Amino acid sequence: MSKPQEFETVLASSATEVAKFDEERTLLQKLQHFLHSNPAMVPLIVLLGLIVFFGLARGERFFSAYTLTLILQQVAVVGILAAAQTLVVLTAGIDLSIGVIMVFTFVIMGNMVVSHDMPVLLALAAGFGVAGACGWLNGFLVSRLKLPPFIVTLGTWNIIMAVCLIYSANETMREADVTALTPWLHIFGISFKVGPAVVTYGVLAMIALYVALWFMLNYTAFGRHIYAVGDDPEAAELAGIRTKKVLLQTYMLAGLIAALAAWVSIGRNGSISPSTVVTDFNLQAITAAVIGGISLFGGRGSILGVLFGTLIVGVMSMGLNMLNADPQWKVLLTGVLIIGAVAIDQWIRKVSG
Repeated sequence: MSKPQEFETVLASSATEVAKFDEERTLLQKLQHFLHSNPAMVPLIVLLGLIVFFGLARGERFFSAYTLTLILQQVAVVGILAAAQTLVVLTAGIDLSIGVIMVFTFVIMGNMVVSHDMPVLLALAAGFGVAGACGWLNGFLVSRLKLPPFIVTLGTWNIIMAVCLIYSANETMREADVTALTPWLHIFGISFKVGPAVVTYGVLAMIALYVALWFMLNYTAFGRHIYAVGDDPEAAELAGIRTKKVLLQTYMLAGLIAALAAWVSIGRNGSISPSTVVTDFNLQAITAAVIGGISLFGGRGSILGVLFGTLIVGVMSMGLNMLNADPQWKVLLTGVLIIGAVAIDQWIRKVSG
């Protein structure tokens, strides 16, 4: 057997422990990592806190099944729009035209039935087709011409709003006139009872949409591509993802979801009024998405968090009404929640930084 060399003799007496580089995390750091891994938890905690607060303040009146399901009915349209907005924001974009696309869509659906006496299926197809085309236009300008999403959708917001008012002559279609020709446009306004709770088909449509989008974003290639494009488009391109196609399809899908919101809105409101085109549906949808934990920088957030964010706005509005509070308190608290949500997002993002 050969004699050990000099360097082997030295190594025999050296330390054999493996170097450790992991630092012990503090409780705050553990919380930061937990929230980073579960982006829906912050809005869920806020939602539960609001429910407990207003429940203690108003007791059984707030906790009644009727009140809680009424909140769902009130947020159904904005909740669907927020889901559409979320898809765009996840790609690090924004769609300021999503609200006017919805209004233009239900104006088309109503006019096709009332003014042109067309079958309801054709009217619905026309509405969804126009909404999808508007979304496609936004996506084309953003993905192919490389124009900023904010500028593009600000421009299409003005264009679609003007076209909507010109096309409709700003004439309102009454609920009775629409129902006399077909009840199908109001189908999402039909309600049924589950014990003491009153649920509409519009609420079921919103919940079904969120379940479908949750599955798509978490278990399909297209969903993962949306996150990848929003997180780092150049890296996504290098990974073989067709970023332009993903952006185009995302904006188009957002337009189609806005058409669903239009159909639900007809059932919710009854009449069809083009004047609602000036309502701040865009801000409401963005608010729900931001409060729901969706990062405006793209690539991060949970669709379930957006549902919780939508419910936060609804619970806060209902609770303040029950307390007979000044309506401006809702505006003030919404602003606080938006700033708080962005601040928390920045704090959580430090983990990945």
